[in-house]
Amino acid sequence: MRLTVICSPRTLEGQQPFQTLTLRSSTLSIPAGRTSHEGAAESTRTVVQELRDNPRASVLIIGGGINGVGTFRDLALQGVDVALVERGDYCQGASGASSHMIHGGIRYLENGEFRLVRESVIERNALMKIAPHYVKPLQTTIPIYSTFSGILSAPLRFLTHKQGKQVERGAVLIKAGLTMYDFFSRDGGNVPRHSFVGRKKALASMPDLRKDVKYAATYFDASVHNPERLTLDVLRDGQLANPAVRAANYVSAIGAGEDGVELRDELTGETFTFRADVVVNASGAWTDETNAALGTESRFMGGTKGSHIVLDHPELLKACNGTEIFFEHVDGRIVLIYPMGDRVLVGTTDIDVDVTEQAVCTDEEIDYFFELIGHVFPDITVAKEDIVYSFSGVRPLPRHDETQPGFVSRDYRIEKREEKTDGRTVTTLSLVGGKWTTFRALSEHLADDTLAALGRPRRTSTAGLAIGGGKDFPTDEAAERAWVRGMVRPGFDEARVRVLLTRYGTRASDVIDYLTEGPDRVFTSTAELSTRELAYMVEHEQIGHLIDVLIRRTSLAFRGLVTEELLAELSEALAPLLGWDAAQSAAEIELAGKVLAEAHRVHVTSLTS
Repeated sequence: MRLTVICSPRTLEGQQPFQTLTLRSSTLSIPAGRTSHEGAAESTRTVVQELRDNPRASVLIIGGGINGVGTFRDLALQGVDVALVERGDYCQGASGASSHMIHGGIRYLENGEFRLVRESVIERNALMKIAPHYVKPLQTTIPIYSTFSGILSAPLRFLTHKQGKQVERGAVLIKAGLTMYDFFSRDGGNVPRHSFVGRKKALASMPDLRKDVKYAATYFDASVHNPERLTLDVLRDGQLANPAVRAANYVSAIGAGEDGVELRDELTGETFTFRADVVVNASGAWTDETNAALGTESRFMGGTKGSHIVLDHPELLKACNGTEIFFEHVDGRIVLIYPMGDRVLVGTTDIDVDVTEQAVCTDEEIDYFFELIGHVFPDITVAKEDIVYSFSGVRPLPRHDETQPGFVSRDYRIEKREEKTDGRTVTTLSLVGGKWTTFRALSEHLADDTLAALGRPRRTSTAGLAIGGGKDFPTDEAAERAWVRGMVRPGFDEARVRVLLTRYGTRASDVIDYLTEGPDRVFTSTAELSTRELAYMVEHEQIGHLIDVLIRRTSLAFRGLVTEELLAELSEALAPLLGWDAAQSAAEIELAGKVLAEAHRVHVTSLTS
């Protein structure tokens, strides 16, 4: 039987009217006045109370995506008293809606963005070393159907940043691009050079490719299968580096005055004023909206929507043969078919969008994804029933007016504003642009500008500094097996330890220690989560809602593993940890169903259906 999903606001029996809550790019609803969190040791509400009790910091960062969190970590390492607020959950916006790639941006060469490509490949190579628990090498294959096509049109695209009449990129053009990419990205020879094979070898390795394929080019980038958990790991690094720092999700910036920035607790509706010498606006595509709330209009942003679908399709997974298929569709867009574990990710679109509207993957985009799959694998049939998850986010791109979305720069800049308020100077730094791959370098740049505004020197660099559970992470499969065997103990077999290693990196050892300190029970609806691990997440990772566990603390939603039974078990386990009564527990199940249905097109089913 299917879970009945509520798709319009209403009240449950005996509950108060709904208040608005922004989740991802969606406006959804929860019951007001049902959010006591007194049972959480270090929950979001505890941190919010700390912010309210001590409403002052040197720096206030608005935005808990990867760039805001990365800047938080960097400043914490410099000994700066920094606070961060995020209106939803950490990594909920564009940072959590990426293509799960850490890449140098080979296609940016065509736009002439050589500085960005160089920085991107340097940071890509570095992330594989400092965050190896989440960032892995990714073999990428480009199927090619012509030899000389696109040679004349490429210079026109380079000069005008317009697509013009669509002409397919042929082997000569792609070969030139990959040769240049090798020059930028080989990391002293640690990254393999690209390779080219002809039709016979291409079909031998991937027999389901279109039979008119002429060549296949293969090169290496990197993937990040758990961007949400990497963001949490970066955040945790900052919190451990400096006990004075504070970060809270579900807190929004709604105004400003002489006394400081007005903040609102989105779970209780309470407001308070917070003062800082430097305000860093890292709210992504909503940077202009945040500036407006702070009292200064800006027109920096022009975000575009990117959507993806996740398929449970063994035939398509097998056809990819373990490699990402990265190619040009018939409309000239660069798209991807990307095997991830036992699922296949397909994306992405690039559509101008109004950030005030809900961003979801539409039927038209799904049809587009099915078309692009057929473009490469014409004999493989994909249906909507194969989709287990979909997601859509708004890229934090700069305002681009008449420039076509695909040609808008993925580089970043920082806009500075100073004003005198109540006899003091307040500096506002607005981040415009940015991408996942370069978050460490971008955060360093943003932190440097913040330090300059504070008149403080940098005392340490994050370059080469291991991120969280990436420290001492096993370097190969044999070392990983040995690590797992070394952590096996009563109640933790190899399968359970491996799940924890995948989720936390080497910080899994701390988690296992925590789990053994009290009674624990693995859920019946999933072997990947237990009651005490949920308590660990509440205590150390600031869970505000049940949906946070499904999407951003685990990958259960992404893989289509959410069931009615799981929702019920999670709600029951979270209730005493977060102080929910029966009505709030029911409301959290309803909210989870709404988010999955409206933002991700997921229909939750029963294990028995």
